[in-house]
Amino acid sequence: MPDLFDRPPPGSGTPSLFQPLADRRRPVTLDRIRGQDHLLGPGKPLRTLLEAGRCPSMIFWGPPGCGKTTLARVIARLADAEFIPLSAVTSGVRELKDACEQARISRTHHGRATILFIDEIHRYNKSQQDALLPHVESGTVILIGATTENPSFEIVSALLSRCQVLVLQPLSPADVRRLLDEAIADDPQLTREPRPTWEDDALDRIAKLAAGDARIALNVLETCTEVARQHDPYRPVIGPALVAEVFQTKALRYDKGGEEHYNLISALHKSLRGSDPDAGLYWLYRMLEGGEDARFILRRLIRFASEDVGMADPFALTLAMSAAQAFDYVGPPEGHLAIAQLAVYLAVAPKSNSLYLAEKRVIEAIRAGGEPGVPLHLRNAPTRLMKELAYGKEYRYPHDYPGGFVRENYFPDDLPTRRFYHPKPLGKEKGTLERLQALWPDRYKKRQPDGDG
Repeated sequence: MPDLFDRPPPGSGTPSLFQPLADRRRPVTLDRIRGQDHLLGPGKPLRTLLEAGRCPSMIFWGPPGCGKTTLARVIARLADAEFIPLSAVTSGVRELKDACEQARISRTHHGRATILFIDEIHRYNKSQQDALLPHVESGTVILIGATTENPSFEIVSALLSRCQVLVLQPLSPADVRRLLDEAIADDPQLTREPRPTWEDDALDRIAKLAAGDARIALNVLETCTEVARQHDPYRPVIGPALVAEVFQTKALRYDKGGEEHYNLISALHKSLRGSDPDAGLYWLYRMLEGGEDARFILRRLIRFASEDVGMADPFALTLAMSAAQAFDYVGPPEGHLAIAQLAVYLAVAPKSNSLYLAEKRVIEAIRAGGEPGVPLHLRNAPTRLMKELAYGKEYRYPHDYPGGFVRENYFPDDLPTRRFYHPKPLGKEKGTLERLQALWPDRYKKRQPDGDG
């Protein structure tokens, strides 16, 4: 089969005019791979293994543009192995079987190992992933899968147990800047006449806005170079203004259906729970700018108003519903400000999870016990028969008593009186606690043995 590495090396002077800069600059040795020193630095176990020509099956987990495909190609070169690339987006079980048969022939007749590289392997369903198991187990193929999603959730356990999971990191701005400088130094398409002038501020801006994605950075650099040549065919200059014009907006890493979706909403929730409005705003707008559905965020904030603020500030729930209504009325992006107002209010509001804990306690009690009937004095009696059966008999109407209150047993007759709600002396809930201590002194004592009331 043709060697997929048969391409002109960087700086050879013979790249295709149609080959993107990011592809032209793809490293072919470990030393040229940036940002993964925790895996490929001198003396690291993976590097030592690869330099010895050994290669286990692996899953590369990392964000786009961090070098997953590049590393797989370099590993195949070091292992002197055939390299079969597949994309889980466009391939299925048939393509997998064909690739594995090709690998079997290569091993049997040529004594050569095959690395089967599957990009976006998380997009394979369970049956497709299961189809890989016997071939990985027998060593017919060395599997290298690449994914941007958490393998714990997306890769079946049987396949995961047969692979090492390696976490690749997004490139730092310094690593990206180094890649840009190297490209400017020796890429023949970038340096051809008229040779542009690249201002340091412009390169720093590209490195920062690329958000750790080397592919984005190199593509933007190439685009800026060509645009600058069109603007001034004699002395093209690439400055921050041109970068801003080409880049438009920063590349935000956000997948509304993936792990980052849950990571960011968790960060928002925990920031508000920790009473940090600034961090709350940061995570809120990370989601909004990334394209998250504002209604999803609002639903979580409405829940937060009851779960984490609760009775310490009952108005929080009212404001949460008002913010949701305001967003539906105004729409994005103007309506985002109502969500920001709600987030700041929830962050600075006093916090009490007493309602949340009460809910857990009462559900646990109901599920653990039987279903005692409603006491007769609490039952409604709309018919004569029900009255004759003593429904509602001896019920005492609280409004007939001073202060609108009379001590009564509202629990089932066969169920001991229990306390599920433990108000905290915080915010407005402090007043709630004091009132309950006055109304039910035996149940709401000043000091509770579990320490949360």
